[in-house]
Amino acid sequence: MSLVPLITVFGATGAQGGGLARALLQLAGRPFRVRAVTRRPGCAAAQALAAQGAELCAADLDEPCTLERAMQGAYGAFCVTNSWEHRSPERELRQAEHLAEAARRCGVRHVIWSTLEDTRRFVEPDGRLMPVLRGGCNVPHHDAKGQADQAFIGRGLPLTRLLTSFHFDKLIHFGMQPRRGVDGRLGFVLPMGEAPLPAIAAGDIGACAAALFRQGEAAIGRRVGIAGEHLTGAQIAGALSKALGEPVRHVAMDPADYARLGFEGADELANMFRFKQVFNDDYCALRDVAATRALHPALMRFENFLARHAAQLPIAPRAVA
Repeated sequence: MSLVPLITVFGATGAQGGGLARALLQLAGRPFRVRAVTRRPGCAAAQALAAQGAELCAADLDEPCTLERAMQGAYGAFCVTNSWEHRSPERELRQAEHLAEAARRCGVRHVIWSTLEDTRRFVEPDGRLMPVLRGGCNVPHHDAKGQADQAFIGRGLPLTRLLTSFHFDKLIHFGMQPRRGVDGRLGFVLPMGEAPLPAIAAGDIGACAAALFRQGEAAIGRRVGIAGEHLTGAQIAGALSKALGEPVRHVAMDPADYARLGFEGADELANMFRFKQVFNDDYCALRDVAATRALHPALMRFENFLARHAAQLPIAPRAVA
């Protein structure tokens, strides 16, 4: 039996879990073993982790018995849910309950739960500030995660709550890249006026979680907010202009207009941006950049992220005259 503590990483082929699995596998001296949990252990991302030394484990957040198997013998567990996969707050809450109960049953000694604020603690879901969405939520993916905190707290688990931020990577994978207008010019839409948006590279979320696992008992009982930078829409557009080699203007659209753009999830994103704009001081204060850099000194700035990934942005080419 190995004396090296085992960390079970859920979502190991996703953005946050994948970043954590890689960060743990790259630590000098390998202080932790890594059990990478995925529904598809045969996929390329899972196989890449196995090649680096991770143990693969198949599990499904909707099947509690598979979660207990995944956490058996684990010192730590990184728990994360993906609401955008199904867009059901009720299902996300059930999945969090399954994770918390499995951690309790298996006696996990350090649980990190990737969470967000329940916006209903800031503003009643009465439709006055923003439309009420699924299950009486303001921002379903925020509200469900924030409500699910109690699934972990109520069981008395040795818990660190990790408050994440908007991922830089959403410009690549989530359809938030700059788009060309009818005049051929690029525009980046961020419906937050002049309020700054806390944001971070997805891989850095995993690196921060790895640092918290290394802190051990010192991290238990804490709520830790992380961000790589706080950037206004104009600052994001400026960095994009430099990286892409052509002007990008910030489009400070009203959230209500953003919700009417019609793509899947536009209504929820509009409410999310409205919340972050109205409660910007509180939201930013919980995500201190200096504290995040102290946790993870190699924290990536947005301009560095673009230097690596600008070519991956799905930008329509300029029209040829």
